[in-house]
Amino acid sequence: MSDNTQYTFVIKPKRSLWDINLKEIWQYRDLLILLVKRDFISVYKQTILGPIWFFIHPMLTTVTFTIVFGMFAQLPTDGIPTILFYLTGVTFWNYFSSCLTATSNTFITNAAVFGKVYFPRLIVPLSIVISNLMKLAIQFLLLIIVWLYYVFVNENVNPQLTLVFVPVILLLFALMGLGFGLLFSALTTKYRDLSFLIAFGVQLLMYASAVIFPVSVLSPEKQWMLMLNPLVPLMEAIKYSFLGAGIFDWAYIAYSSAFTLVALLIGVLIFNKVEKGFIDTV
Repeated sequence: MSDNTQYTFVIKPKRSLWDINLKEIWQYRDLLILLVKRDFISVYKQTILGPIWFFIHPMLTTVTFTIVFGMFAQLPTDGIPTILFYLTGVTFWNYFSSCLTATSNTFITNAAVFGKVYFPRLIVPLSIVISNLMKLAIQFLLLIIVWLYYVFVNENVNPQLTLVFVPVILLLFALMGLGFGLLFSALTTKYRDLSFLIAFGVQLLMYASAVIFPVSVLSPEKQWMLMLNPLVPLMEAIKYSFLGAGIFDWAYIAYSSAFTLVALLIGVLIFNKVEKGFIDTV
């Protein structure tokens, strides 16, 4: 007697490293929206100040950088007011670092859920990137207020027409954070020590990504070495667009874009491979 039972979904192991079902991710878009809301609301849900912390964090970091690197170390800022210079860098750097560090713990923090319920695992890192984008939108308001003030009172702050490309630069930050986060999340399922090294490594990476100083502090002969860090051309493009001080070079941005796409591809493929049997190692 033949079995003519019709199933709505058929769950089976992936057979190929390249078998990435993007259509399935779209089918679970409601879950993605739910996770985004959860990540955004739960961060400061039981705190006294609540969402105000979204403003306090970049403000305290900016004040600290202004005192340490501006007043004591006296690092140059290309004539840009130190508060605006550091706030611009910190705002966008925080988004990238948050995407990377949070995504890198995907398997560890969601092991209990992954072991009980099936859904496309890529939904979780995608929700992290989007929820962090919402946090960035709030912090961006603070940046815009400070930026507009200095645009009118400081003649050294000269916004450029390349501001129209800022969403593209932001997308590259997001995809790079996602790509490296997926890669590290796959590795941390077997090597837990990486979860401790990532947070420390991200802090060190900030000092090599032109967040606290402009590339112009180096001689022209040495600037290209720093620009090999794919984050530096993006950070410099942001500063040039908002402040008029920095480097906006299409060749370097193309390099960062290619680096980002390769990192994202490798991250997705390795994540796709590890998710099939990660529950046995976590």
